[in-house]
Amino acid sequence: MNAFIFPGQGSQKVGMGKDLAESSKHAQEVFDEVDDALNQKLSRVMWEGPESELTLTSNAQPAIMANSIATLRVLEKEFGTTLADNAGCVAGHSLGEYSALCGASMFGLVQTAKLLRLRGIAMQDAVPIGLGAMAALLGADIEKASALAEAAAQGQVCEVANDNDPTQVVISGHMEAIDRAIEMAKEHGIKRGIKLPVSAPFHCSLMQPAALRMRHALGDAEAAAPSVPLFANVTAAKVTDKDDELDLLVDQIIGRVRWRESVLAMREAGAERFVEIGGKVLSPMVGRIDGEAQTVSLVTMEDLENFAKGNA
Repeated sequence: MNAFIFPGQGSQKVGMGKDLAESSKHAQEVFDEVDDALNQKLSRVMWEGPESELTLTSNAQPAIMANSIATLRVLEKEFGTTLADNAGCVAGHSLGEYSALCGASMFGLVQTAKLLRLRGIAMQDAVPIGLGAMAALLGADIEKASALAEAAAQGQVCEVANDNDPTQVVISGHMEAIDRAIEMAKEHGIKRGIKLPVSAPFHCSLMQPAALRMRHALGDAEAAAPSVPLFANVTAAKVTDKDDELDLLVDQIIGRVRWRESVLAMREAGAERFVEIGGKVLSPMVGRIDGEAQTVSLVTMEDLENFAKGNA
């Protein structure tokens, strides 16, 4: 069984999707549709930069989704390889969960773009710049990271945000608490902590104002049952009911991205190959989680052609 997986924030780079759009009208149509939905030439920012504008949370989130869906659209329209017929399940990392749901037809493309634009703005607005931070803990498993976060909190917020793989966990919270955690990392048997270049402390309790805004937005969203089951970030469990998933998307704003557990759950459910749509970020994580899992990344037209022919 294939699991189609969709990357999250941090996978963006200037030039993303440009070659695909130049090679395929189907890809170009996706970027045009997202531009129209947002009333902004987001595709120009994606292809020309500047990088500082692309990495703004409110731009990066819909941009990464647009690139993933354009990649999927080419696979489906030009090579006849559909998600519904070729994926036994889907999952996405943080905002990638929205891409996965768009790919699985729970949300339409226009609605997904608008939800992610709002999500990016809400997450940025939730905490004043300079108050929060995130750090990647290298050489840390979930037990070591959790103990470090608890020790560094000292009355402030310091929480595990992303359990990515057995060697990398991300923490999030107040700037001072994250700085303390970085200083204390080696005492907890962790190789080192690296502060991430993000503008807000995502996936922690400081994001509660953003969760409230998204609850209103998702409550008004038009949604259908996903065409294939999704493994949700916050539960690492299979979801097939659209109302359950809408609730989980709200919880996701403040909840931990349980990526390691999600991959293991998909493996347990029968996933043998993980197909990353529009990026090369999640595939290495999957390899570190389970060395026997097969991975393939679909980014270029050549990647898509090889996969469709069964040569990937």
